[in-house]
This record gives sequence, structure tokens and C-alpha cells, in this order.
Amino acid sequence: MKRLENKVAVITGAASGMGLAAAELFAKEGAAVAATDIAFEQLEEATSALGGRIRQFELDVTSENQWNQVTDRINEEFGKIDILINNAGMSVHKSLLEEDMEGWNKAIAINLTSVWLGMKSVIPYMQMNGKGSIVNCVSLAALIGGADNGAVAYSAAKGGVRSLTKHAAINFAKDHIRVNAIFPGAILTGAATKHGVTSQEQLGQSFKNTIPLPPHAGEANDIAYAYLYLASDESKFITGEELVVDGGWSSR
Repeated sequence: MKRLENKVAVITGAASGMGLAAAELFAKEGAAVAATDIAFEQLEEATSALGGRIRQFELDVTSENQWNQVTDRINEEFGKIDILINNAGMSVHKSLLEEDMEGWNKAIAINLTSVWLGMKSVIPYMQMNGKGSIVNCVSLAALIGGADNGAVAYSAAKGGVRSLTKHAAINFAKDHIRVNAIFPGAILTGAATKHGVTSQEQLGQSFKNTIPLPPHAGEANDIAYAYLYLASDESKFITGEELVVDGGWSSR
């Protein structure tokens, strides 16, 4: 039996990177996947060739109204929602003294408010279903000072997601809803390639003295498999947990 057979999964930020890798993996493992992204044309192009039962939904994760509309449509189409992967996020590398209110508010909205809105929209459907699994993407920046290259708003937002995850885990355990967090380290995604990084090995060169495990950087699938474990029933007695996927970076 596939690991997500008969499950319905909502994945945000699924047009590229870790979200796209998760959409592909979840579909292979038997889930019906509601792939969402604000970049809808890119989402359609990226996921149309994937196997499995995948539907694309345009979603601005900072909009409560869009969250409510999209989750209503997903529940109507698939009949339930079992899994939420709060994967969407963004980072701007401005330090505490460089950041301005516009950048701060945008980073908080996309990285923290979106996670709250996602859980607020999806949890009622999980309560009706009698169970559910939520996985929030945090960051090593929430654990280690300097891991974010000076992105103060991103670091603060991800610290908020860490606390929000534990709050939800405690408060919805009675509903058999598990809430866990993944903490990626240096991962080759579209964000890295935009800065001229073309391979996992190239990215790893920048972290050779920081991350002990070769090739010193991860790839999107490393996070997708972590999502899969926490989304599946294999982790049915795990909630409020923090799974760090960083090649040993935080062990220093």
C-alpha cells in the first residue's frame, strides 16, 4: 500500500522547489494533491505532467478570503482534507538596521500570517474528518543566529511559526490533529538558482566549513521526504515535533 493512499493533501508554494517536489512525491504515494501557488501559470506548467491525482488552485497565502474560498473548493471536490503542508515562504536578506516597515510586514505576512491562515482555514475540515496532519515549514534561521544571512524579518517570522506550531499541536491534539515542523538548512531550490547557483554541489561549496555532511547542501526532495513522513500515519504518535534537515549544521 502506498504511504498516503486515500489521503487528500493541500500543499502551498507548489509551483517550484520543495513544494513541487512534495506534490510529485505525495501523488506517487497515493494522495490526491491540491497544489496551490500565487504563480498559477507556473504551477500549472510545473504540475501538469506529474502523475497521480493533482489539481491546481491559485492561492495568495496572505489572503484570508482566498484561503476560505480555496479550502471550500478543495473540500467540495475531494470530500475532505487530511493533510496541510504550509510550505510557501520568501526571504529578503536585510539586516535589523537595514529592514524597513514595508519589507518587514511583507515577510511576516508571507512567512507567518500565511501559516496561521492556512491552519485556521483547514482545521475545521480536519475536525469534521476526525483527524489530520499539518506540517509547517520553518527554517534553521529560527534556531541559529546568522543562519539567515541577516534576513531579520524572515528569521523573526520563522521563529513565530515555530511557536505557532507548538501552540496548535497542544490545542488540537484532542481532535486527533497532529502539527509538526520541518527545519530546512541549505537546500538547492529555485531561490538559490536565481542567485546563479546551478547545482547541489556548487551550493555545498559555500557551506563546506559549516555543514559536515557531504555534499554540504540538500535538495528539494530531502524536504519532501521529511514532509511525507510527518504527513503519513507512520508518525501517528508524533506532534509538536521539530525535524531538522540540515546535514548537521545545527550540531555545531
